[in-house]
Formats: sequence, structure tokens, C-alpha cells
Amino acid sequence: MNLPELDAWCRSFLEIEAFKKVDDSLNGIQVGRSEGPVTRVAFAVDACAETIRRAAEEKAQVLFVHHGLFWGSPARIQGALMERVRTLLDRDMALYACHLPLDAHPEYGNNAVLARMLGLSGVKPFGFYKGISLGFRGVLDPAPTLEEAIRRILPDGSKPRAVLPFGPDRISSAAVVSGGAPHELFEAVEEGLDLYVTGEPSHSVYHAAQESGINFVAAGHYATEVWGVRAVAEKLARETGTETVFVEVPTGL
Repeated sequence: MNLPELDAWCRSFLEIEAFKKVDDSLNGIQVGRSEGPVTRVAFAVDACAETIRRAAEEKAQVLFVHHGLFWGSPARIQGALMERVRTLLDRDMALYACHLPLDAHPEYGNNAVLARMLGLSGVKPFGFYKGISLGFRGVLDPAPTLEEAIRRILPDGSKPRAVLPFGPDRISSAAVVSGGAPHELFEAVEEGLDLYVTGEPSHSVYHAAQESGINFVAAGHYATEVWGVRAVAEKLARETGTETVFVEVPTGL
């Protein structure tokens, strides 16, 4: 497999073109590399200096990330961005980004994996952004406690950034939208759900959650967006035999 073939493989199931007009991320190849085989791909949530350096140390020819380097408008290649790009070019390592298409994918996306971890059934689209759904909602039967639901989505035992325990003690319905989507709580309220899970909290949802009687969990932006990257890494290794490595750089946020 070479870089164009890897790009074609990603586009065969991640609907990158469908999000072209709604996603600020430059999805797909953000930084190229010379011709030659791709035998080892590193995966990470963020394209930061540390993940790029560690991917290079792992001798990866490509770094696949959820949060890339280029967003919405042209960026000046200077300062920290210049150093990141310089490392990629010096190591002849490509950068591949997949943002909203990875959030929304019904099997390998961040939210699909979170929905399975939570134990949702009867899953339906939830959390519409510019007309495209990113998250999922469903039912939980048997209904877990809020504490058990949190353990399911944070299996390493880490603590969520915020918990607003204003809903039922037993959770029979829930919705998930990974990352920074606190205001989709209002959609969860309209749907009459018991729990809404996202990555980041917001002061502006506190009173709405309390007065509407819904549980709100901000499990962490990083913690909710690691799952899709891992799922794609597993799929690539399984289907193509390409070596993969995951570069863990948690932010705690």
C-alpha cells in the first residue's frame, strides 16, 4: 500500500466528500510524502508536536489523526505550525486527518463506538450539525445507574470533566455526541432522554439540565474522541495487514 492507496481505502468507508462543505477540517491528506510503500501507520487524536515526534520515532510513514493542522482558512506556516510541518517533512511522514466523518461514521466513528460502550440499543441519529447527524441516541435495557454508565464510557477509571446528576437514578435512554458539543443537551431535553454524554461542559447548560431533570456527563474531549481513531487503526491492520501503532497523548480535557 502507498499513500494514494491508503487515501482511497479511507475514502471507501469514511464519507469525506459528504462533509466537505460543512467541516472546517481539511479532511484527507494534509501533508504528503515521497513515493514508496506505507507499511506502518501511527494513529493519534491530535496532530501536535509530541504525537508527530513519537510517530516518527515509531518509524511510521503516515500519521492518521482526528484533529489535523489545517482548519477552514489558509494558515501561515510559521511558529509552532512550521515546526510540526518541518518534522513531518524531515521524516518524510504524511499527515492524514479525518474530523467530522470520523465522528459520524455509524460503525467506526467516535459516537458509534461510544454508543456500543454505553450499551445503547434501538440506535437512531442524534445531534445534527448543518443538517448532518453526528451522534446517536437509544435505549438502555436493563437501565444502569449513572455511575455504571460513566464507568462504561470511561473504562480506564478516569474521572469525567463534569457530571450534572439531575435526571433519574436509572438511565433508560441516552444520547452521545463526542467532543465539544454541550449544547446538544437541549436536543436531548426535547427528546425526553435521561442522559446526555459529550466531551466538554458549558456553564450555559447547567440550569437547563437541572430544570429539565436530565443527567449530563462531560467525559472529556480527548476521552470521547479516542475511540474512532482506535477503531480505524484496528480495521486497517485487519483488512490490509499494515502495521499500526496508537500514540496516546491525553490532555485530560
